[in-house]
Amino acid sequence: MSSRQVSPGNRGPAPRFGSGAERWFAIRTQIHNRLLNSMTPEQLRFLNKDTARDQLGLTIERLIAENGTPMTVTERERLIDEVLDEVFGLGPLEILMNDTTVSDILVNGPDNVYVERAGHLVETNVRFRDNAHLRMIIDRIVSNIGRRIDDSSPIVDARLADGSRVCAVIPPLSLVGPSISIRRFGKKLLEVDDLLRNETMTRGMVEYLSGCVKARLNMVISGGSGSGKTTMLNTLSRYIPEDERVVTIEDTAELQLQQVHIVRLETRPMNIEGAGQITQRDLVINALRMRPDRIIVGECRGPEALDMMQAMNTGHDGSMTTTHANTPIDAFSRLETMVMMASQHIPDKVIRQMLASAINVVVQTVRLTDGSRKVVSIAEVRGVDGDMVDIQEVFRFERTGMSPRGKMLGAFRGAGKQSFYRDRLRAYGVKLSGGLFEEVQEVTDR
Repeated sequence: MSSRQVSPGNRGPAPRFGSGAERWFAIRTQIHNRLLNSMTPEQLRFLNKDTARDQLGLTIERLIAENGTPMTVTERERLIDEVLDEVFGLGPLEILMNDTTVSDILVNGPDNVYVERAGHLVETNVRFRDNAHLRMIIDRIVSNIGRRIDDSSPIVDARLADGSRVCAVIPPLSLVGPSISIRRFGKKLLEVDDLLRNETMTRGMVEYLSGCVKARLNMVISGGSGSGKTTMLNTLSRYIPEDERVVTIEDTAELQLQQVHIVRLETRPMNIEGAGQITQRDLVINALRMRPDRIIVGECRGPEALDMMQAMNTGHDGSMTTTHANTPIDAFSRLETMVMMASQHIPDKVIRQMLASAINVVVQTVRLTDGSRKVVSIAEVRGVDGDMVDIQEVFRFERTGMSPRGKMLGAFRGAGKQSFYRDRLRAYGVKLSGGLFEEVQEVTDR
């Protein structure tokens, strides 16, 4: 259950104005309007935070003198900061955007704003004045990237300047008023040591997966929303040799690969006239002409799956992608459906054989009830057995219960079987430690 929590920040206590929050909104709006009305269009064009802060100081002093409203120095500075956020930033959301512990910001109408910290949703005391205020912030987000949102186009996916992914939905589709979902990405890239410290995976898993990347095995990372698929893809990409050319394809750019020779491609939605759309499938087809050593698709979610699988089968070994699925077998079912979206004339059996030939390893990630992310399964694809893809699990995480403090307990276990790709790994000079697939690592409440 969510609990109401004071928003983060160092702007001091909330001001004390007569009727509380409503009075505060009124004063802030009045000062905001006075600032804009006191400047000429030419001044507004060259307005920046430094000059605006000076103007706001004078405006607030005049307002205090006129209204006789008592205001401390702390309250005055807080008021200036919030008006600056209204003019230059995302208004009430700016304080959450500056909080490095927040991974998701979820706005359900003007009066309900939640954040995710350490895997848990927490309700904040941040709110907007009304639907119009929230809509203004949404308009600012989409206009900055040359997009629009209105009754004819009530859904927008966008990317902020810091790389955060934004999805906005407005009425009539949203029944609670304008809605915003912001997926934020940490400024610090998670290293392998961070994943080990967080018990996301074990050293044995890292050794095996890094070997698979070096041996140019094609990989699919499967999992639910927020389970750490993109983080895992970023982590595994570190093992791609620096002398290889990598082309990445995404709907909204999220990947943060560390190689030097990278070409990043991003889709483009249709314009106001309904033309100019560039899909992931268009980019995958084009990427094949760009002489890539590896192709990385941020997420397969449509007909581009057919072209991605064909690329994996025709010389672009070591390619990687992610998909939404709950198990490795479910991942194949989803990919099979996506391929059928591209062409319904390919027999099911042929699609299954093509997928089994293209994909070598499936990594399953999960966000557990305690908020932690874990790799719960690593499975190798051995081919097709009848009507099913034949997979062999080499690592898994077994859950055993919850601790009194609410932590998920369990153990990472090797399946005790040799890798189906041991000859391939050996041919690329990858030597796995003895007993790697017999290891057991307990997850305790420590």
